[in-house]
Amino acid sequence: MLRLWRDQIQVFLAPERVDLVRSSRGLKPVQAAKVTAPCKRPQGAPVWQSALQQLEKNLVNAAGTELTITLSNHFVRYVTLPPQAEITTPEEVQSYATFRMREVYAERVNSWVLSVSEWNPVNGAICAAIPRDLMTQLEAMAVQYQFKLKEIEPYLASVYDHWKKLLSGSKTYFAVIETGRICIALLVNGIWHSIRNQQILHSVADELLAALDQEAILSGNKTAVELVHLFAPEHPELTLPKNCGWNIVPIPIGQIPVLAHYPSVITDNAEIDQCPA
Repeated sequence: MLRLWRDQIQVFLAPERVDLVRSSRGLKPVQAAKVTAPCKRPQGAPVWQSALQQLEKNLVNAAGTELTITLSNHFVRYVTLPPQAEITTPEEVQSYATFRMREVYAERVNSWVLSVSEWNPVNGAICAAIPRDLMTQLEAMAVQYQFKLKEIEPYLASVYDHWKKLLSGSKTYFAVIETGRICIALLVNGIWHSIRNQQILHSVADELLAALDQEAILSGNKTAVELVHLFAPEHPELTLPKNCGWNIVPIPIGQIPVLAHYPSVITDNAEIDQCPA
């Protein structure tokens, strides 16, 4: 019997935009045009609410598809899970992740759903948290519109997983920038050392430089010139000042292409859908 093919829908969900790409499955997959829907952040409602309403508007014909959602770092909180040789079972890993999250975010963790990357007692992992209400509404949509919710992945983790094989060095600074937010991770000898996830309030370049300097100081091992792997598709002209102590290493998109649903600069040729009132 032939396996049933499912169309794929890939979504990027952010406070001020939703990007959606649909691809047919089969021997010759066909990708439809990318739909980008600008949204306004709601007042008095969760920061993700307007984007979720826009997503629902675009799921009318989603029955029978598989949905993969990449969540903006605006919606995610992170902690690193340093290596612990004695932690081996899934239950122990989950308890460890909850403990680390509670150390940083206190009782707020009670309203979040936690997800841990692949755990290794030698290298550790990272833990990401998203609002439980957001997860509940996404699951309800899957039932209502009859699609399979295949994967929900934070933006930082998605970008890192996509290009990690091409990142080298015993010390790796990795930055993902989107509209209004900087997320910087530091790995040392393959171990997650720290993650900084903060709003951009002023100049993107100035705040990136300040955040990198702070991370380098906290790491306790700042060299004269550090390298940072940068992924910032919404800021293609972003540069740092000369002789600032940092050199940008662009993500090698020529070797591994950018996923179609990732956010990009909205151009006049983009297919625009409007957010509901």
